[in-house]
Amino acid sequence: MRILRFLRSSVSVGKEIDYYSKFSPSPLSMKQFLDFGSENACEKTSFTFLKQELPVRLANIMKEINLLPDHLLRTPSVQMVESWYVQSFQDILEFKDKNADDEKVTHDFAEAVIKIRNRHNDVIPTMAQGLVEYKENYGTDPVVSQNVQYFLDRFYMSRISIRMLLNQHTLLFGGNVKLNPAHPKQIGSIDPNCCVSEVIRDAYQNARNLCDRYYMNSPELILEEFNAKELGKPITVVYVPSHLYHMVFELFKNAMRATMELHSDAMEYPSIRTQVALGSEDLTVKVSDCGGGVPLRKIDRLFTYTYSTAPTPSVDGSRATPLAGYGHGLPIARLYARYFQGDLKLYSLEGYGTDAVTYIRALSTESIERLPVYNKSAWKHYKTIHEADDWCVPSKEPKDMTTFRSF
Repeated sequence: MRILRFLRSSVSVGKEIDYYSKFSPSPLSMKQFLDFGSENACEKTSFTFLKQELPVRLANIMKEINLLPDHLLRTPSVQMVESWYVQSFQDILEFKDKNADDEKVTHDFAEAVIKIRNRHNDVIPTMAQGLVEYKENYGTDPVVSQNVQYFLDRFYMSRISIRMLLNQHTLLFGGNVKLNPAHPKQIGSIDPNCCVSEVIRDAYQNARNLCDRYYMNSPELILEEFNAKELGKPITVVYVPSHLYHMVFELFKNAMRATMELHSDAMEYPSIRTQVALGSEDLTVKVSDCGGGVPLRKIDRLFTYTYSTAPTPSVDGSRATPLAGYGHGLPIARLYARYFQGDLKLYSLEGYGTDAVTYIRALSTESIERLPVYNKSAWKHYKTIHEADDWCVPSKEPKDMTTFRSF
């Protein structure tokens, strides 16, 4: 009887996922997030929007999870992640027909949102562990790697966007505190006057503490600012400080690791130079190291989820942040940059060092969510057989011209 009930519920959940996946997510701009969360912030409006938008965003990405290779889908870790998504989808649907005017309903919704956010805290390390399980049992092949790369970029971007919505609702309406005591001027997780150099120094200091723990030393920071909009004034931008922190913290970790390993016998280490520039369209942060650089052929690999130059961290339940690990750091940092229409690029001088450049939109009206949508072209991406490259593959062996055919 219990099995029958479970089958019925899973069929009905499948139908709901099919239904909501037919809708496209609605991207919000940073300005809309700000306007929405300012003094006239309305919990009812937030509730009404989220009970419709969250199932759409969840369903769109859940349809893509099912397009992963069967062996990867069956790993215990990926199954666990999928079960979290199904549970959260069901939790939101509980409020589908409930009235926003009922205070108990909006209170229960805020509690459900907090529970969902906490449930998904470990999605990234769990999904990364699923990849490890898959690689250990089945190895890798280029087609699977390509599909996994495509999926994870979209899956993690979807996760960033869903967490953004959950965090805004929680920080604005969760509990009795209407102001975030740690950051009273923030509107939810957004700081309308985010001081960029403060976030950079904070990220540097925490990366440095890690580096000191691993290598008993660390490179210094040289930080320069160029404010073309207001000469001589500190650079501020409307942004999510935790996103900016995530990006530069990852870049500092990589820069420090490369520097320490290249100059392991030195008494003094070359500094990490960071330059921040604000123009009319872009805020740009450049992190430069003298860690020996990376050859051109390896640059793209650094953004691949299945590639890491560091040993895989052991899963021991500890919360300690490793200096390097699953190889998810850089690609996810790039997703944070791209989420509001920015980007992250690496430029390397092999034998010398690397410049990592992060671009952020300077205008809040231009900072609009970049969201994956499940449609025919996404489906085709997983189902297409990747054909042979239409460029010649260079041969490492010199060609014997005496046997070369003439036309």
